[in-house]
Amino acid sequence: MAWVRRLLKQYLSAISRGARGRRMEECVRLLRIDAGTRVLDVGGTPDIWRLAPVMPRLTVLNHPRAEREALSEVPREVPVVFGDGRALPFADKSFDVVFSNSVIEHVGSAADQARFAAEIARVGKTYWVETPNRYFFAEQHLWMPFAHWLPKRWQAACVRRISAWEWVVRPAADERDFYFEHYLKDVGLLSTRKLRSLFPGARIRRERFLGWTKSLIALCATPAARRQP
Repeated sequence: MAWVRRLLKQYLSAISRGARGRRMEECVRLLRIDAGTRVLDVGGTPDIWRLAPVMPRLTVLNHPRAEREALSEVPREVPVVFGDGRALPFADKSFDVVFSNSVIEHVGSAADQARFAAEIARVGKTYWVETPNRYFFAEQHLWMPFAHWLPKRWQAACVRRISAWEWVVRPAADERDFYFEHYLKDVGLLSTRKLRSLFPGARIRRERFLGWTKSLIALCATPAARRQP
């Protein structure tokens, strides 16, 4: 069965990479990003920007616990700041674009998500915030259909017994336990309505897969106000 897992992992990786590449092309186009655009990536690494048609003046902010991994991945020319996305250590409108990819659902409670959203809107002249859609049929962290629609206590019983993510990735026991605990305690998937309430100044874009809305993007693009002469 190992070869089946390898093939499935490669297939899912190829689909994900293609979708992220198209997402980055849209982001660059809609926000008019070029090599001189000051971009803050909250919770990411430069990897996704390698899929974009242009590399901007990128700064990466990540959680302190990601320090070792982030330092090993980020090129020396990209500034790395370790901090909390709910309290960004930057002045108002200090970046042309604030970008965040699949992070807001990980920050904790509804109040934490609201703080995260407010900080992004404060620091960025424009922003692009992507998150998985709560009403997509497959839970995108565990790769399981419909599990995220169950009550939490049922989810806890279900995901520890059956998880496509665990079957494909084959994580170590401590990694498995941390991942499941984080998913059950901290991950809060968002609907269109909820994302709109967090970013009232944004328009909501939808990415579709097999006719379903797979991901949601809060987009605030005001190019005329983005750069100072």
